[in-house]
Amino acid sequence: MRRPELAEKYPNVTKKEAIVSKEVVIKQADLIESVADSLQYISYYHPKDFVDAMTQAYEREESAAAKDAIAQILINSRMSAEGKRPLCQDTGIVTCFVKVGMAVKWDKTDMTVQQMVDEGVRQAYLNPDNPLRASIVADPAGSRKNTRDNTPSVVHIDMVPGNHVEVAIAAKGGGSENKSKMAMLNPSDDIAAWVERTLPTMGAGWCPPGMLGIGIGGTAEKAAVLAKESLMDPANIHELQEKGAETAEEKLRLDIFERSNNLGIGAQGLGGLTTVLDVKIKSVPTHAASKPVVMIPNCAATRHVHFHLDGTGPAQLTPPSLEDWPVITREAGENTHRVNLDNVTQEEIEKWKSGDTLLLNGKMLTGRDAAHKRIQTLIESGEGLPEGVDFTGKFIYYVGPVDPVGNEVVGPAGPTTATRMDKFTDLMLEKTGLMGMIGKAERGPATVASIKKHKAVYLMAVGGAAYLVSKAIKKSRVVAFEDLGMEAIYEFDVKDMPVTVAVDSEGVNAHETGPAIWKVDVK
Repeated sequence: MRRPELAEKYPNVTKKEAIVSKEVVIKQADLIESVADSLQYISYYHPKDFVDAMTQAYEREESAAAKDAIAQILINSRMSAEGKRPLCQDTGIVTCFVKVGMAVKWDKTDMTVQQMVDEGVRQAYLNPDNPLRASIVADPAGSRKNTRDNTPSVVHIDMVPGNHVEVAIAAKGGGSENKSKMAMLNPSDDIAAWVERTLPTMGAGWCPPGMLGIGIGGTAEKAAVLAKESLMDPANIHELQEKGAETAEEKLRLDIFERSNNLGIGAQGLGGLTTVLDVKIKSVPTHAASKPVVMIPNCAATRHVHFHLDGTGPAQLTPPSLEDWPVITREAGENTHRVNLDNVTQEEIEKWKSGDTLLLNGKMLTGRDAAHKRIQTLIESGEGLPEGVDFTGKFIYYVGPVDPVGNEVVGPAGPTTATRMDKFTDLMLEKTGLMGMIGKAERGPATVASIKKHKAVYLMAVGGAAYLVSKAIKKSRVVAFEDLGMEAIYEFDVKDMPVTVAVDSEGVNAHETGPAIWKVDVK
């Protein structure tokens, strides 16, 4: 006889299945192949529900800067789907939720589920037709050496009734993952109010507009897993708005959605109507004295897919139709200036104003965390910069590109979070003759002050538009630190690369002025 508590916990499992499920043999090779195919698939296909949500945000946006940022994200999304190349240069850390039926039998027992998933990851990221950037480092508190194949992945395994294997898999970028927040609230505390206070502290490094995943209850680590798993659900809050909230969680979703968008943070933090496309919540019972809450954002490069294995072979993933994407074109606005980086002058950059759009042409150097750390060491030791590296009068682009394929000059090459380079900015402006920087997200107060002091500028490229940006790069070569792989210093020669002046030479900061304009004051 089926126990009542099982019937309540597993409502979709029939009485017969609950009593006994026919044993099904799942091949290791099918899981490995399905994982590899899924990761390739999500590297260039946004989920349709996400494209629809982003399109709705584009259509209702009134902020010119935010609307242009969303346009670039949607254009990039369609281009990636057509070209089957990554949406973002950060092809993520793989997170996989695997539900294994109790009646499943594997054809071989020489690999664990973790090892099978990792083999699929390895095959996907080393695929020569569409190589994905390897971003995983071993010994995170020490040498931080790249594993070169993006393994290991993060795998959550749950044993469930039945005889199938259900998999939800995602590739999560570091910029958004780094903005995760956790709190042990008091039982009487307002979760929506906590989100409203916390979201502005996350800055724009998570590349809004995106989704918020919120886990509630259990223990601290359980809440975090719930938050991550909630992001596997489709974007559908507009359907909830239409039907109306019926449960406490649905009411909380709508409350957080409204409060978040009233903050005016907007696309890429430039100020606008849409910061959050959806709010997802998962909860479990918790201790009477506790209310653990974790919030994890998903960026504009939301990438996940679901599949199941029933013993008949690997998963079959159906490509979306290009008709699912809106047809959007970008035109140069009235405050758009074409700039030649090869002969730009100090007088010229001092005329640029925060919020202006620039089309960059000419040569720039690149560098991100590891390169900046090495530059700092070389300067402080008196050794100086390596041959061929001269930042005098130059701009540095914070980027770690994907390897090129075919006739590409470079693979997808969108910006990384500039805030991580704040600790090096004063040194770079003071000691190297650097004129300006290009990245994504906001700069800290001390960095803005340093930019103003040195009459430099910070330009912002759109995070989540990596393939689009790569098409503006006409030449690329490594000039130093080749051993750092994607973190090496490159020289890019660009044509009409679109950027926004985020911090001008007077220290006016678009990430402060923009949201201030669009914030809704609720009395």
